[in-house]
Amino acid sequence: MMKFNVTGMSCAACAAHVEKSVRGVEGVAEVNVSLLTNSMTVEFAPPATAEAIIRAVEKGGYGASAAGGEKPAAAAPKKDSGGVLRRLIASAALLIPLMYMMLGGKVPTALEKPRLSGLVQLMLALPVIYLNRDYYFDGYKALFRGAPNMSSLIAIGSSAGFIYSLWILLRTAYLVEAGTTVMAMYHFESSAMILTLITLGKYLEARAKDHTSDAISRLVDMTPKRATVLREGVETEIDAAQLRVGDICVVRDGGAVPADGVIEEGHGSIDMSMLTGESLPAEKDVGDEVAGATVNREGYFRFRVSRVGEDTTFSRIIRLVEEAASSKAPVSRLVDRVSGIFVPCVIGLALVTFACWLLAGGGVEQALQSAISVLVVSCPCALGLATPTAIMVGTGRGAELGIMIKSAAALEMASHVTVAAFDKTGTLTEGGMKVVDCRALGDMDEMKRLAGAVEALSSHPIAKAIAAYAGDVPEAQDYESVPGMGVRGICQGREVAVGNAEWLKRLGADARELEKWAESHRSEGATAMFVAIDGRAAGGFALADTLREDGARAVRELSQMGVKTVMLTGDNEVTARAIARRLGLDDVRAGLLPGDKEAAVAGLQASGRVMMVGDGINDAPALTRADLGVAVARGADVAIESADCVLVRDNPALAAGAVALGRATMRNIKQNLFWACFYNGLMIPIAAGILTGAGVHMNPMIAAAAMSVSSLCVVTNALRLRKFRFDAGVGAHCAENNCETIKTVEKKEETTMKKTVKIEGMMCQRCVAHVKKALDGIGVEAEVILDKNCAIVDAAADNDAIVKAITDAGYEVKGIE
Repeated sequence: MMKFNVTGMSCAACAAHVEKSVRGVEGVAEVNVSLLTNSMTVEFAPPATAEAIIRAVEKGGYGASAAGGEKPAAAAPKKDSGGVLRRLIASAALLIPLMYMMLGGKVPTALEKPRLSGLVQLMLALPVIYLNRDYYFDGYKALFRGAPNMSSLIAIGSSAGFIYSLWILLRTAYLVEAGTTVMAMYHFESSAMILTLITLGKYLEARAKDHTSDAISRLVDMTPKRATVLREGVETEIDAAQLRVGDICVVRDGGAVPADGVIEEGHGSIDMSMLTGESLPAEKDVGDEVAGATVNREGYFRFRVSRVGEDTTFSRIIRLVEEAASSKAPVSRLVDRVSGIFVPCVIGLALVTFACWLLAGGGVEQALQSAISVLVVSCPCALGLATPTAIMVGTGRGAELGIMIKSAAALEMASHVTVAAFDKTGTLTEGGMKVVDCRALGDMDEMKRLAGAVEALSSHPIAKAIAAYAGDVPEAQDYESVPGMGVRGICQGREVAVGNAEWLKRLGADARELEKWAESHRSEGATAMFVAIDGRAAGGFALADTLREDGARAVRELSQMGVKTVMLTGDNEVTARAIARRLGLDDVRAGLLPGDKEAAVAGLQASGRVMMVGDGINDAPALTRADLGVAVARGADVAIESADCVLVRDNPALAAGAVALGRATMRNIKQNLFWACFYNGLMIPIAAGILTGAGVHMNPMIAAAAMSVSSLCVVTNALRLRKFRFDAGVGAHCAENNCETIKTVEKKEETTMKKTVKIEGMMCQRCVAHVKKALDGIGVEAEVILDKNCAIVDAAADNDAIVKAITDAGYEVKGIE
C-alpha cells in the first residue's frame, strides 16, 4: 500500500477519473482516491510501479507525487482556505462596481459613451477571470477528456457571456467610428458573477477540508509530553518521546500515562474517558494494561512500557482518523452527472445551429448570433446555481435551528442516511453519575448525612455524586480510601464506610438485606453503593448516568423517518441494554473501544448510509469513518473537528433534524435541476431560430434576459427552504407540506385544556406503565412522559384524586401546573 498526493481535482468526477486512470495500470489491485485530502492510496504489485501510477494520473490531466514516507501524526495537511478566501474577496470587490454599472449606470452610459462603458466593464471583468482562471483550465481539460464536470459548466457559461460581450464591444467601436449611433448591452457582469458565486462555494469546501487537519492536530496536542521513569533506581523526568519499550514509568495522582504498558506495582483509578467515553474511572491493579494519554485520578503505580510512539493505543486513534478521512468516498455531485450530458449537447446544438443558418443562407452574422444565443440562453448559470443556492439556504436554515453543517457533501449525505449510530455517554446520557435512588434501613437523613460527609473527602465521581446528593454535611476525620473497594472515616463519633458489597463484607457488615433492592437497580444499568455505620449496614445509594431529555426524542424522530437506530458504547452490556430498552433503540453494541466503534460503523455501512452521533475523543474515528459524522456541542474539540455536522444547541434530537433538513434540501435541488433543464429545453429551440418564420427571433440580449429568468426561478425555489421547521417531538415541516401537522397540533392545544403533574421517582418504562395504570384506574386519561418526569392530564381532573392514585402507586407528586 502506497500513498500519493494528487493535485488538480475539483469535484467527484475528477476523483472518479483519477481512480479510473490508475485502475488501468497493470498490477494495481486497489485504488482509493480522497477528494477531501487530495490524496490517493494504491495497493499494487509488479509490473506496476510508483512511476507508472504517477504517469497514469498525469496522462489523465492531473498531477501526482509520492507521499514522502510515513507522515508523522502532527503533520496535518496544509490548509488552503486562506488563498481561496483572498480570491473570493478580490472577486467580490471587482464584481460590486461591475454590477452597479449594469444595474444603476449602465443604460445612460451605454447611450452616451458605449465604448467607454464597455472598456470599463472589460477592465473590471478581466481581473476576476484571471483570479479564477483555474476554472477554465480544469473545466476545458475535463471537457476535452470527455468527462465534463462543474468546472466545465462554469467555464462554458462564463466564456459565452464574456466572448459575446467582447464581440459587442468591438462591433460598437467599429460602428461609432463609422458615425453610427448605437446602444450597446454588455454582459461582462454575468461572467464575473458566475465565477464569484462558485468561488464562495469553493471557499466553504476548503474550510471543510481544513477541519481534518485541525482534528489531527488537536489529538496530537493531547498526547503526554513528559514522563517520569526509573533509570538505575532513580526517578528521572524525560521527554515522553524518549521512552523506550521496557522502561519503568511512575504515575502519581493526577498524572497522565505517557505510553502503553502493564502495571508491575501499585494501583490506580484510571480515567479512560478519552478512549471509552465512560465517566467512571477504571480500577487497575498489578498485571492490568494501561493506555497512553489516559489519566490516573487516584492512586500510585509503576508500569513497564510495552508500546511507544506510533504503536500506542492513542496514536492508533490518530491514525484511524487519518485513514478514515482518506477512505471516505466523496459524495457524487448530481450536477456533475447532469452536466456530463447537458454540456456536450449544448455545444453540439450551438454548432448545429451555426451550420444550419449558413446552409439556409442566413449569413455569418445571423448564424453567429443564433449560435451565441443558444449558448447564452442555455448558459448553465441556473444549473450551476441549482445546488449552491439550495445548499446555502439549507445550511443557513440549519444554523438557525442549531445544526451547523460543515459542507455541501454533509448536507447531501444527511438525505441518504438509513442507519443512525449513537454514542451513549454524553450523547444520549448526561455523562455524569447522579443518585437516582436511596434506601435506608434506619434514619434516612442520618445515613445520607454521614455517608455524604465521608464521600466529600474523595475526588471519585461516585463519591462526588453522593456528596452532592447529601447536601450540607459535617466534617469527617481519619479518612481512608481502598482503591476498587470503598472509603471509610469517622464523623460525629460514628465509624462510617461507603463502598461495594465486598467492602462491607470485609468490614464485617451484612448487606444482604439490601441486595434485592440493589439488584433491581443493577438490572436497569445503575451502580449500587452500600453504607455501613458502626459496623452495621445502614442503607445504600443507586447511581446512574441519567438519560438526556432529548435522547428518546432523537430515537423516536429517526424511527418515524425509517432510520434504524443503534447505540455504540464502551459501557458494560447490562447498562447498555437497559438504556437501549428505555430509549427504544433497534440495536446496541457494548464494551467497545475506539477502534471497535470505528469497525462497528464500517460494518453498519454494509446495510446503508450511516450517521454517527457522538461527543468524545473516543468517538473521533467512528465520526470520521461514518458517512455523516455528527458531534454534540459540549463534546470534545477533536470530536467536533472530526464531525461533518455539529449540534450547536447540544440537543441530540437535532440529529433527526439534520436528516430531515438534508432530505428537504435534496428534494429542492432536484426540483431546481428539473426546472433548469426543462427551461433550457424549452428556450434553446427558440434561441436557435425555430420560430423565426413566425416572426419570433431571440437575439443574444433577449437570450441573456431569458437566462436571468431561469436563474431567478431557481433562487426563488431555493428560498422556500427558509420556511423549513423542525420541532423535536413534532417533526420536520417546510413550505412543501404547509406545516399541516403543526397546525393540527396547535389547533388541538387551543381546544383542549391540559395540566401537568410533576412526578418524582419514575426511572424506566415500567414506572411509566405503573403511573398510567394508576391514573386509568380513577378514570383519568394521561400521557406519561419519562424524560420530563411528568404526566399530561385533562384540566378538569380532580387534583386530590390524582395525587392519591400516584402516591399509592409508589411515586411522589411534586406539583400540578
